[in-house]
Amino acid sequence: MYDYIKSIIPRERLLFDEPMSRHTTFKVGGEADCMLLIEKEEELIKLIPYFQKIEQDYFVLGNGSNLLVGDKGYRGIVLKLGDGMKQITVEGNHIRVQAGALLSQTAAAARDAGLTGMEFAAGIPGSVGGAVVMNAGAYEGEMKQIVESVKVMDLTGEILILDNDTMEFGYRTSIMKDRPFVVLETVLQLQPGEKEEIQKKMDELAELRRSKQPLNFPSAGSTFKRPEGHFAGQLIMEANMRGFRIGGAQVSEKHCGFIVNTGKATAEDIKEVIEEVQIRVKERFHIMLEPEIIFLGEF
Repeated sequence: MYDYIKSIIPRERLLFDEPMSRHTTFKVGGEADCMLLIEKEEELIKLIPYFQKIEQDYFVLGNGSNLLVGDKGYRGIVLKLGDGMKQITVEGNHIRVQAGALLSQTAAAARDAGLTGMEFAAGIPGSVGGAVVMNAGAYEGEMKQIVESVKVMDLTGEILILDNDTMEFGYRTSIMKDRPFVVLETVLQLQPGEKEEIQKKMDELAELRRSKQPLNFPSAGSTFKRPEGHFAGQLIMEANMRGFRIGGAQVSEKHCGFIVNTGKATAEDIKEVIEEVQIRVKERFHIMLEPEIIFLGEF
């Protein structure tokens, strides 16, 4: 297997026993057996069908902003999208952006081009690929509103172009939740706007985030999906969980919808806090909170 990998990925982009704490916004996680730094679509097209064929576990990683990796690490291969997968190209009222590009970088490119509609995404710490998969959103905006099409690869290496309707966007979900496609590139459709007004809106949302979210601690953003008819943070607060702590993991005192790493949390600490929050909210309100984050590896 490694002979095949080395025929595609140069040795300097092949990392063994790589600490995943370096690659997630929670800043926790054990070692991945192997990490490949991906710089071209063609590399994914050659590797993923091969891994499928030999039944090798793998995980495609963007910015690691919605991910909790276990302390015992991941016994598989992580395909981390590198700088060569972060290109952003403005084409009139459209932006063509590769999966590894950050939402913040893409929103800044839209602003610089005088395109409005992406201001909501400026402060979301994820990559465009991950944002498309989960239909990321904030402040009444979501990817569904601006995605025109998505270029994906299936597990055989075939390339498909999915339009907005085909993506089946819903609340924090898309067709990708049920179909094992890999996002390669997205075309966003925006509208002409004034740079000053766009920047003003981005500044307003940034101030809202600073005032309401615990941006001074590592986290994965909102830990739980919003239950229908409720707000997760409100339920957690009313279940008297504000500030609840196990080890270095804590329900944020600033926003109960966030679980944060106060400095020396383990993945197990975070997982236990998540589970205890679920138990207490279920006992109090008969609502089971569903985590928004992905769990990977061994805990």
